[in-house]
Parts: sequence; C-alpha cells; structure tokens
Amino acid sequence: MLAWTVYISFIGVALLMAVPKDDARLARATALFSALTGFIIALAGAMQHQPAAGIATVAQCSWIPSLGIQYYMAVDGISVTLVLLTGFASVVGILFSWNVEYRAKEFFAFYLALIGGVYGVFLSFDLFLLFVFYEIAIIPKYFLIAIWGSTNREYGAMKLALYSFVGSAMVLVGLIAAYVVAGAKTFDLVELAKFPFPESFQYWVFPLVFVGFAILAGMWPFHTWAPTGHVAAPTAASMLLAGVVMKLGAYGCLRVAMTLFPLGLKAWQGPIAVLAVIGIVYGALVALTQKDFKFVIGYSSVSHMGFVLLGLVTLNQIGLSGAVLQMFSHGILAGLLFGVVGRMVYDRTHTRDLTELRGMHLLQSMPFAAGTFAVAGMASMGLPGFSGFPAELQVLIGAWDKLPTFAIFAGIGIVIGVAYTLRALQMAFFGDPVIGEAHSPAQEHAMSPISVPERLGAIILIAVSVVIGLYPRLLLDLIVPSFDSPLFEAMRKGGLL
Repeated sequence: MLAWTVYISFIGVALLMAVPKDDARLARATALFSALTGFIIALAGAMQHQPAAGIATVAQCSWIPSLGIQYYMAVDGISVTLVLLTGFASVVGILFSWNVEYRAKEFFAFYLALIGGVYGVFLSFDLFLLFVFYEIAIIPKYFLIAIWGSTNREYGAMKLALYSFVGSAMVLVGLIAAYVVAGAKTFDLVELAKFPFPESFQYWVFPLVFVGFAILAGMWPFHTWAPTGHVAAPTAASMLLAGVVMKLGAYGCLRVAMTLFPLGLKAWQGPIAVLAVIGIVYGALVALTQKDFKFVIGYSSVSHMGFVLLGLVTLNQIGLSGAVLQMFSHGILAGLLFGVVGRMVYDRTHTRDLTELRGMHLLQSMPFAAGTFAVAGMASMGLPGFSGFPAELQVLIGAWDKLPTFAIFAGIGIVIGVAYTLRALQMAFFGDPVIGEAHSPAQEHAMSPISVPERLGAIILIAVSVVIGLYPRLLLDLIVPSFDSPLFEAMRKGGLL
C-alpha cells in the first residue's frame, strides 16, 4: 500500500501537466488532492504496520537482473515515521502556498515530484533504487528556488544543488565500492548489511558515505547551503527543505552508513560527535545574531539537526530513537516556523529585517501569526508538552550515557536556542519603533488577514506537535522495535547498540 504514496505523487505531476496554463485554482486543487491522497495512504500504512514483524516488504521485483538491482520497497518503524512526516509536510506546504499564481501548475508539479522522490527514499531497501530517488528529490529543489524564490534565488538554488551533488557523488562512490567488495551480486540493503566488510575498508568508506549524506542534513562545516537555500526558497520549498529534505541526509546516515559499516562507525564516533555539537552551538549562536527573520530559522535548523546527528552517534537505543523522533519533530516545527515567517509575515510586510518589523506592531495587525510563532517557538525550545521535548530529552540522555561532555555542550545549545527564539519573537511581534526611525512602506496600508488555508495548516502542525509531545509512544512504539531488525545485527554484535 505505501508504495502508492510514490505513485500518487507522480500521477499528480502528470495530471498537473494537463491543467490549463492559467488555471491556478485547478492546479492548487489537483496538488492538494494528490498530497491528501498520499497522506491518507501514509496514515493507513502507519496504522496497519506491525512493529514486531520487523521489515515488511511493500513491493519487490527484479529491475536490472544482470547487476542484481531490484525494485525493492519495504518499511520498518523508522521508514513509517518519516513517510508519515512527509505526508503532513506535503499537505501543509500546499495550504501555505495557496496564494501562488505565477506558473502555478509548474510550481506544484515540481513540488509533487520532490515529494514523490522523498517518499521513494524512505521506502527504498535497494541501494541503487534509493540513490535514484535521492537524485530525483534534488532536481525539483533547484527549480523551485531558482524560479519562485526571493533573495539571491539563483545563488541559493545553485549552492544547494552543488552541495547536494557533491554529497551524492561521495555516496555513490561508497555504494559502488561496497557493492564490488561484497561480490557485485546485489544492492539489497538487508543482504549487504550481513556482509562482513573488511575493517580497513570500513575505515575510509564509512566517513565517505556518512558525510556525503550528512551534507544534506546540514552537518557543520558543510551546512552553509542550508540557511542560504532556506532564505532564497519560496515558503513551501523552505518548509520542505527544513521539514523533510534535510531528513533524507540524516536517514541515509542511519539507514546506509551506520548499518553497513559498523566498524567504521565505531572508529569515527568521536569526530562526528564533535561536529554535531559544534553544529548545535554554532547554529544557535549565529541565529542569535541574525537581523533577517528567515536566517534565524535557517540557522536554528542547523542547530536542531545537530541534535539528530548527535543522537545517531550515541550508539544506544534511547539516543537513536530520540534522533528519529527529533527528525519528525523538527520537520513539523521547522515547517511551521518557515510558514509563519515566509507566508504570514514576509508576504504581507515585504521585509524580513527584524529592525524594520520591530516598529510595525505585528501583534496588533496579525495576532494569529504572533500567537502561532510564539507557540512554535516554545515547541522548538523543547518546552514540555510539545514534540521537541521528548526528542531532545532522549538525545541528551543517550549522549550522557556515552558522551557526557558532549551532552553538556548540547545543553548549552538549548539555552542559546531559548535566547534567539525569544529575541526574534520580541523584535518581530512585540517591538516598539525606535525614535526617529523611518516607517516602512508596509506600514502605510492595511495588511491582508491570515487566510483560512494558512490557519488550517498552522493548526494541523501545532496539533501534531502537541499530540506527540503529550504521547510520544505513538511514534516510539514504531521506532524502537526497528533496532531489533536484521539491519542492525552487525551493530549489535559489535557492541554498538
């Protein structure tokens, strides 16, 4: 059933190509119908998934038999969680893009193609198929930013594409090397995970594959594409970049690099933990100094993805499950924050400069946006009752067990996160104009009210964060049993899990 999330997305692309050029309303309706259908399938698949059963095959047939390549889709609890995240993000992204009129059918066609590629990555258990979908997800990102973006859109789009392709090239070299060393018979992830790759081979191929994927996850110092890309992207693309595309990188680190090369993981655990913690603190500190509202959220994403990477290298079940939960939580909350900043604020005020926003009294003119950002900001800080709290708590507990010094620095990153969130909230919505400061043109006319689709999208994301925050077992009961599957057998035998 879950394979239809991919098929429906690409069917939606084909349907959009048949939509009349100037019929933006029909393009939006077609895109929303496709995304909703995919989400319903994802939700049904999540409800039907039996965590104790381990890896469940979704679709499997021979594709290129001479090379041992299969069209093999399967799921475990980790895949189901991220497919569900993609479903939420795809629907809400369209709701926040309800105002798109310029080349609407092409916009939503690229959007659905990106969603289809993301679904495909999370479902692929053949490494060649996974790589194909991974590349499919990169191309639409470039066009969404380059055509419909704003500030330095060509630069942001090209930088994102180049970083993505460099990472992809590193991953491809590693996958081909693993395929050849294992006998050049199969790209099946489960089968390759059983192969005892030589220790000397793992020492160099693990960092190649891990870093190749981690570039897309925003790992410091390869993170600079992320804030630039987020700022240049239109709202829906920003929501997808932070919400699901960065998760592709973290997912690849966990699903491929860590499961295939556990001895390499053990050797490189310390350096990766250092880079993760630097990303947490550095991203938070830079966010604290930003004047551009969207850059604040962009650098906060780098910081929060650092928690994901730190959770991955704790090498214990609580840290790993916290990392996956953080992927889901950050996908929801970053999407919401970008929706508020990009659609609700920027599209109405035509500025992202916090010093200009300070004098616009946005609390009075758009109270819903102010309230939504306040709630999303508190959730992003890790306030109890929201999804960020159990996710970051598990990462910190896992880190304290294996890497206590790193857990302390990660905690400092959380404190700085409180500071930049409150600073942005105060300046954007509660600030007073400086005496003698010129008024912005945006203050000369009344702003349009927050639309129903925007309100609906915000309410959906807040509700999801609250539900998971109050009852994280809904996802943890899916995630935790995944670490008992054959994919993690080598890590268990090596004492890494």
